[in-house]
Amino acid sequence: MWRLYAVLAAVFAALTSILAKMGIKGVNSNLATAIRTVVIILLAWAIVFSTGAHKGLKDLTRQNWLFLILSGLATGLSWLFYYKAISEGDVSQVAPIDKSSIVLTLILSFVLLGEQVTAKTLIAGALITAGTFLMLWK
Repeated sequence: MWRLYAVLAAVFAALTSILAKMGIKGVNSNLATAIRTVVIILLAWAIVFSTGAHKGLKDLTRQNWLFLILSGLATGLSWLFYYKAISEGDVSQVAPIDKSSIVLTLILSFVLLGEQVTAKTLIAGALITAGTFLMLWK
């Protein structure tokens, strides 16, 4: 099932970029990010309560809280910079740069999480990097 979820995440991420570019015209990028964030908060908590997942709050450790808060800060900064970038540039050029985070994620997963480096991931990372530069080359 994780593959289906990953594909759905990619589809909705693509829609996010297009819908955001359409909605951000004439709007401050920080305001647009804040509006989007409120919608996400409402949706996420609705899902948490409707599935009963809120009962797991009591089981969170200090480490869980720390890394979830840091992840939230990183997400927020990513969104703020992304919205600023698409408000000033073309989505077709901003998105490839944004998605180069895949390569950074691979590197960090090797360094910080000790995940295995394989020839396949090295080649894929190189191809993603080359593709990013190709998309930006004029």
